[in-house]
Order: sequence, then structure tokens, then C-alpha cells
Amino acid sequence: MRRRIGAKQGFTAWALLVFAFLYLPILVMAIFAFNKPSATSVAAFHGANICNIPPTQIGNITVWNGFTSCWFSAGLHDPTYIPAIVTSLQIAAVAAIISTALGLCAALALARMRPRFRAPFDALVYLTLVVPEIVIAVASLIFFVQARNYFHAFPALGKSTILLGQVVFNASVAMLIIRARFVGMGDTLEEAAYDLGSGPMATFRQVTLPRLMPAIVAAALLSFTFSFDDYIVPAFTNGTTNTWPIVLFSAVRFGLTPAVNALATIMLTITVLAVIVTAIVLRRSRVRATPGQEPVPGLDIGLGLR
Repeated sequence: MRRRIGAKQGFTAWALLVFAFLYLPILVMAIFAFNKPSATSVAAFHGANICNIPPTQIGNITVWNGFTSCWFSAGLHDPTYIPAIVTSLQIAAVAAIISTALGLCAALALARMRPRFRAPFDALVYLTLVVPEIVIAVASLIFFVQARNYFHAFPALGKSTILLGQVVFNASVAMLIIRARFVGMGDTLEEAAYDLGSGPMATFRQVTLPRLMPAIVAAALLSFTFSFDDYIVPAFTNGTTNTWPIVLFSAVRFGLTPAVNALATIMLTITVLAVIVTAIVLRRSRVRATPGQEPVPGLDIGLGLR
């Protein structure tokens, strides 16, 4: 009994260390979003707003120099960061929708396909995940340029080519997630629906799709995250379009300011609030059962939030 309690405490301590390793850097980032420029740079600056100090003259911002909240205003009014964030959000949202739709269709088809026909498609999907991203980026650049040369209707390098390049990878990820869920849940309920006279579309809409919803949501969220954070493929296929990772990596060469931390803190706060509101709404969506009836699960259970 003591050995079991000791093992439980050890695993708890290890879990706390892992969470600290993952989330302490985020906490430090949020704290340093309120950091002042160094005292030397403030003394040499003659303007009214210390957050207007150029990045090359801001001094050491890796140590705490004092509290200020002006970086949030500076970041929100920056003509470089905000358009890049908006562009990344637009591309990531469209990429998540397209990748999830393609992954859902591929998962449903491959799960019911004969093994000899399924093997080539499986190899193609796994090849997309195994090949280094730099290889995919270079190949995408060559393909897009040549396609533009031979077919003038093909879009030039920009948002469209970034989207196409990211969908290739994200669709494979979405397909694997949804397919694992689809294969694991079996087809008993679908067969029961067919026996009760339901058609293919009605069965998919009322039986299959609700059971796949946790995997679909997970695939969409992962696709959105991978697309929003991707740097390699957009760096090769962006043309003159700047995404948030490209602007951020470019700013490293000239010096970063806490305005980047402030924008990241705002994005983190919005994400946390969205998750909390979504959990509350989905929990209230559960239908309360009357006496003698079984409780009807709501969307929170379908999405795996309970």
C-alpha cells in the first residue's frame, strides 16, 4: 500500500514538473510583456512614449526593468505585426476547414477500401508526414512556379499557394486522426440504422458524424495550429505575402521588443477565454432527463469535454 502511494506521489510530482516545463515559458512571456526598456535607453530617449524606442536601441529586455503597459498599444498599432497576424489567421482558418473536409472524406473511403487498393494511398499519406518539410517546401515552390508558367490561370505565389502547400500536410494529419476514430468505433450502430430503414445520408448525418465529432474537432484544431505556426512552407511559397511567423523571424535580425510578447499575451488570453466560454455553452447544451428517462448527452460529451 505504501509503495502504491509513493508511486502515485512520484507520478504526480513528475506531471507537475512536465506542466511547469511546458507553461512556465508562457508565464514568463506574459510577465515580460509589461517590461520597460533598459534604464540606459530610457535616459537617452527624448520622446514622450518609451515604447517608441527603436528595437536596436531598446537595450536588454531579458531582465526586469520595471512595469509598463504601453507595449500593448504599441503592438496593436504596429503596421507590420497586425496585418501579418490577420493573414495567418485567415490562411489557417481556411486550411483547417479544407484539410478537415478532405481528411474526413479520405478517412471514410480508406477505412472501407480493400487492402490492396488502400496500401498505395496509405503510403502516400505516410510519405507526406515522413518527408522533411523543407523538401515539401522546395517541391511546392518549383511546382507552383512551373504551373504558373504553363497555366496562367494558376494563382501566383501568395496566400493561395501558402494555403495549397499547407493543406497537403494538414489533410494527411486530419485523415489519420479521423480514420483512427472511425475504425475504432465499429459499424454496429450504422448497421442498426440501416436495418431500421435509414438511408446512407441519414445514417451518416445522424449516427456516424456525431460519433466522429471529437476527432473532427481535434483534426480541425491541429490543422489550424500547424498552419498558423508554420514557417518553412510559407517562407518558400509566400511571394510578397507575410505571415506572422515570417514577420517574427525577420524581426529577430533587427531586435525584438516586448510588443511581440504583448500580442502573444492577447492571443493567449483570447484563446483561453474562448475555451472557457465554449466549455460553458457546451455543458449547458446537455438535455436534462425527466424522471424515468436516461439523460441525453450534449455536445460537451460529444466533443470530449466531459
